Amino acid sequence: MNEKSTLLVTVTGHDRPGISARLLSTLSVFPVTIVDLEQVVLAGRLVLGAVLGVDERVAPGVSRQRVFEEVRSALDKTAIDLDMEVGYGEGNGRVNAFGPGHLHVTVLADPLRPGALGAITSCVARAGANIDRIERLSSYPVTSVEMEISGGHADQLRAELAMEASTQGVDVAVQQSGLHRRGKHLIVMDVDSTLIQGEVIELLAAHAGCADEVARVTEEAMRGELDFEESLRRRVSLLKGLDASAIGKVCEEIQLTPGARTLVRTLKRLGYEFGIVSGGFTQITDVLVERLGLDYAAANTLEVVDGKLTGELVGPIIDRKGKATTLKRFAADAGVPLEQTVAVGDGANDLDMLQVAGLGVAFNAKPVVRRQADTSVNVPYLDTIAFILGITREEIEAADLHAQAESPSL
Repeated sequence: MNEKSTLLVTVTGHDRPGISARLLSTLSVFPVTIVDLEQVVLAGRLVLGAVLGVDERVAPGVSRQRVFEEVRSALDKTAIDLDMEVGYGEGNGRVNAFGPGHLHVTVLADPLRPGALGAITSCVARAGANIDRIERLSSYPVTSVEMEISGGHADQLRAELAMEASTQGVDVAVQQSGLHRRGKHLIVMDVDSTLIQGEVIELLAAHAGCADEVARVTEEAMRGELDFEESLRRRVSLLKGLDASAIGKVCEEIQLTPGARTLVRTLKRLGYEFGIVSGGFTQITDVLVERLGLDYAAANTLEVVDGKLTGELVGPIIDRKGKATTLKRFAADAGVPLEQTVAVGDGANDLDMLQVAGLGVAFNAKPVVRRQADTSVNVPYLDTIAFILGITREEIEAADLHAQAESPSL
């Protein structure tokens, strides 16, 4: 089928029930087939596009030109009845395939300005790729759109868009299309300054009266300037003698990052396995597992003797390499291939984990982490990660409403 053998029909106007049904009913009396079809509703206005071909099995030898003339005449009358606008052009009989060269590009910003999105789309064009579709995923807490791209190379486009995104002050994620996007997933998340706000060890240090010294060592470690295990042991040693009851007080002080509950709740409903891995402490992660209903957790353990912290740790240290190893272990336990894992973190000790995962997300991270992760999110809302995964705000809200209807007491 060549391009001139098909008819492109575009219909626009005020959306209301029955429009699509009426238009398709008009076409049903003609020997035509639907080669391609798209419909969107934007601010209450419907835009419907259809590529029509002639079904020669029903009408062998029929003149395509005559069939299309009759179709146009009938659609013109229907459009008048419906107070819609209709246009025609030469169709394209080729339907884009979702093959290896097909990508999803997600753009997030608050606000999303035309100039920034224009710069991103120009970057896509310069890379020799084509935008086949754009869909809005959310309008709050950030605006996000997803573009389906054909003809692009993921690694090349990711690198070029990362540079442009930094210039424009937006976040961009590039992912390969395919069935794996709909398969079972595992998400593994760092805890301090990712799932929760702030650093647990600094909260403990405040109770021990050594907050300033601990904060200095923490910052050096997060910038990658200090070996993580050395920095952790140095900070924990400063807590020696602290009453263990301070741990319970810190658990009460912990504040989840905005959007954390929404993200966990939404992904769990979609069948995701959810784990946390922390360079912090099991005494805290165990509480988070219970509060949020998480599936997996791993962290270091503070030694407590006679109700006091000894300033030592029990067992092997979960450091940068340990986080990556833990992600692999969680994936094996969940039966999820690594390419269907998502890792989220903010510090240098998360880098190995982010690189091992199928998708590594730097969340409000240090520059060294943003440069090496697959994508970065620089807004203070954890649930924006759902948009990167192709989940819309409307889907999140619909799931919440359904859950409330099923369990009104929740």
